[in-house]
Amino acid sequence: MTQLKEFMLLFRFEPSNEEPTQEQLNEMHKQWGTFIGSIAMQGKLVSTHQLGFEGVKIAADQSTENGFHVSDGLTVAGNMVLKAETLEDATNLAKACPILYMGGNVEVRSVIPMN
Repeated sequence: MTQLKEFMLLFRFEPSNEEPTQEQLNEMHKQWGTFIGSIAMQGKLVSTHQLGFEGVKIAADQSTENGFHVSDGLTVAGNMVLKAETLEDATNLAKACPILYMGGNVEVRSVIPMN
């Protein structure tokens, strides 16, 4: 049996001041549940996290600023760690991510264990 490696999916989207409707929220939850559930049913889910909108940025000089980092109009919305044989396999799993249908993107990265 091939040894599975861990990969992290970083979910990015464009923050908006518009509140989604309850119908939109319900649909998003359904899509995310299906996406996460399908990976979990394959025994490949390690963990997943949705990030909140509260945060503090700390600079190298130790100064702080309330908020979260936005680059190229996008911010990190959450992450998932999953197991796959190859980067290509992890990428194929990520292509079903609901954030893609919301105009966001997914970055797939290999995870290096810290020993």
